[in-house]
Amino acid sequence: MEAALLKYEYQAAFPDCLDLEELPDTDEPVFILGKQYDIKTEKCNLLCDISSRLWFTYRKKFSPIGGTGPSSDAGWGCMLRCGQMMLAQALICQHLGRDWRWEKHKKQPEAYRRILHFFLDRKDCCYSIHQMAQMGVGEGKSIGEWFGPNTVAQVLKKLALFDEWNSFAVYVSMDNTVVIEDIKKMCSYHPQTCSMSQCSSYTHQSAWSRSGDTSTQSSGWRPLLLIVPLRLGINHINPVYVEAFKECFKMSQSLGALGGKPNNAYYFIGFSGDELIYLDPHTTQTFVDTEEAGTVQDQTYHCQKNPNRMKILNLDPSVALGFFCKEEKDFDDWCRVVEKEILKKQSLRMFELAPKHPPHWPPFIPPTKPDVSTTGAELIESTDKLFDMEEEFEILTV
Repeated sequence: MEAALLKYEYQAAFPDCLDLEELPDTDEPVFILGKQYDIKTEKCNLLCDISSRLWFTYRKKFSPIGGTGPSSDAGWGCMLRCGQMMLAQALICQHLGRDWRWEKHKKQPEAYRRILHFFLDRKDCCYSIHQMAQMGVGEGKSIGEWFGPNTVAQVLKKLALFDEWNSFAVYVSMDNTVVIEDIKKMCSYHPQTCSMSQCSSYTHQSAWSRSGDTSTQSSGWRPLLLIVPLRLGINHINPVYVEAFKECFKMSQSLGALGGKPNNAYYFIGFSGDELIYLDPHTTQTFVDTEEAGTVQDQTYHCQKNPNRMKILNLDPSVALGFFCKEEKDFDDWCRVVEKEILKKQSLRMFELAPKHPPHWPPFIPPTKPDVSTTGAELIESTDKLFDMEEEFEILTV
């Protein structure tokens, strides 16, 4: 009787998904971005959680990238879309909270609308496919070329410098090492915001920045997006890392992971047993523009079906873990969990946690926005002059 009732509730909540393969009933707990679910008693809550994540896929018929480039990212933009999903989850946690849920046909908070606007497929939206692809040129990637997890992480770090509404810090680890001292320095550093005259020159205020509303924390801590690019093996993932990798999805700060298979990127949001759960960007949808009232038809930005699954050992070893720490205490807690659950339990560590900046490294200087007076495509067309190239991360010894 209880099983029949749960199935009825599930069908009522997800009527379009009845012909799809359902998540299997299992005694194994399901973890989704730091939340634990019992599949037998909490399937509706689980699927509601998954459908609330912003889902970015291939799109077509948007304005050509760079004016003369592609008008669709089908076949090459999957890792960029996954990077968008990870970043969008960080912004949702920052402005709406991890427990916020999206419901079809329900009025959404203003913050949700503004977050979604950052990712529309327009050249004047901060994290659009246009901006990411053009910023990738400065990372040695031609427009239309497939990105890896580390490249996407570097692009997000640079684009975030132009995002004044969220005003968060992006830290991308190097050499498989997260340096606590550098992160504390970065998150305590507040770049000067633009003057009113500079802000008025921005091409699309609603997408890039509205100076009347910032997210600078009164505590002096800037919210942190922490990305840890890793290579967990040579050609295949080394089984020794599996438990540590799964442990990351249990953390309350989890933003999941970027990865997949060669030239096929997925956004991994959780696991159950030996299977990873992910959102798949490989669906081509038509470009969605804002309406006259400034609203967006958002149903195509939420995956309203059962999530995809794959065996962990089928994962390509090149991945990037994501974490969000809204307050300093969240980062301190993340460090404690990493020490206890990952570093002390693993003979072969997935990554290192260093209290101090390594003396043999160059000095750490928090990144700042280049001194320019324009934004949008005009800025990104010359990325090679704005930033220095970042070094690729090293392969772990296996």
